[in-house]
Parts: sequence; structure tokens; C-alpha cells
Amino acid sequence: MLTDTLFSDRKANPTALLNYGFELIDGRYVYQTTLAKGQMLLTVTIEGDDVVKTDLLDNETGEKYVLHLLDNATGSYVGQLNEEYEMVLRHIEASCFDKDLFQSNQARQLIEYARRTHGDELEYLWDKFPKYAVLRRKDSRKWYGILLTVTADRLGFNSTELIEILDLRIDPDELTALIDDEKYFFGYHMNKRHWLTICLNGSVPTEEIIKRLDKSYELATKNSSNRLPASAASAIMVKPSKSPTVRA
Repeated sequence: MLTDTLFSDRKANPTALLNYGFELIDGRYVYQTTLAKGQMLLTVTIEGDDVVKTDLLDNETGEKYVLHLLDNATGSYVGQLNEEYEMVLRHIEASCFDKDLFQSNQARQLIEYARRTHGDELEYLWDKFPKYAVLRRKDSRKWYGILLTVTADRLGFNSTELIEILDLRIDPDELTALIDDEKYFFGYHMNKRHWLTICLNGSVPTEEIIKRLDKSYELATKNSSNRLPASAASAIMVKPSKSPTVRA
């Protein structure tokens, strides 16, 4: 179903919903618009846990219309209605929903901390790797955090389970003594002398990660680099037309 795929890994933004025209009714956000030159009334409802539901009613008969939900439905009218229906939902998704790809409690806490403390939002730079995102200082334009979803074996674990990790800048003098390949790792996809990686599985307390995030923010000066190692850069391609440039 379109709503399941379109709004997967997305989180509704309440302010954006209200600005768009949704009304908050009994704890649900409700939006209505007409399709097919006023013949159909589309109601979009967003319930708890960001579940999106739709109802399409024939304005003349008051009956629910469902042909637009059937894969085998044919005809020019159904085709045009499908296009209008999808266009409305895609516009709502683009205007009112934020990406919500990182699910661990620690990842969510760190994202909120960066938003609250530095006013920074995650930037998704790579179309090929949609579950990679960076935190970037506004003044220097340098990254100070990289959130990634990878398989555990990428860090040397005997598992292909998906895990969320965080890359942070670190003083090289501190790095080597910290690495234990259990909680702290050399920077994944980054310069091994200046970055470390932390698993966001609770093995490192959130308070400690926040302190290291703050330190990484301090290290992200104009003289530092966002450059990926050649091996990583060849695997992760940035599309200049859609994504910020990777700067040295």
C-alpha cells in the first residue's frame, strides 16, 4: 500500500502539519481536500506512532471509493484519480514529515541534543547510503558527527545484525589508548588518526557520548577536514546537484 511505503522511516512534524492545513481532532491530525474536480473527498488522518490512513468518498453518493487501492483497476478515470491521490500524499510527505531512520534510544537522544544545543539537523548526503547522515557546524561547515546504520561485522563482530554507530572527531593523542574494539573503534570510513566510532547500543553511557560529541564539535574547525579516505570515497558518491559538496 502506498501509505506504508511512502511514510516508512518518516516522523510527522506537528508544526508542519498544522501549517499545512491539518487540524488536531481528538489526538489525531486530520486533513481534507477534493480530487477529480471536486467529485471525491480525500481525508488523510495521522494517528499515534505516525500511522497514516486515508479515506476517499464519492461526494455525490457519500460512498467510500476503493478502486484506487486495487493494483488491477484500469480505466482513464481511475488512472487520473490515482495520480491525484498519489500527488497529494507525496506532497504531504515532503512538506510535513522528517526522516526518522535511526531507531536506537541513544541515536534519538544524540540527535535531539545536537538540535537543542547547536541548532543542527542531520544532513543526508548520499543517495546510495540513505542511512548515513552527518552533523555539521554552521560556522566552519565541518562535520562533527556521522550517524550510520551498518552490519555488526563491519566492526569485527561475528554477526550481520544491523547496528547504529556514531563517528566522532578525537584528539589523536587520546585515540590509541581508548580503542578496545568492543566499545570504541577506529573511525569507520574516516581518518583513523582523527576519528573514532562508538556503537549506540548502550555499551557507552549516553552522558559520556555527549561529552565526546561536544569535544568533536570543538575540533571541527576550519582547519580540520571532512575528507573521506580514498577507499570510502570511492564507495560513497555524492551527487553535486542534490547534496552539499564534500570539502577538504
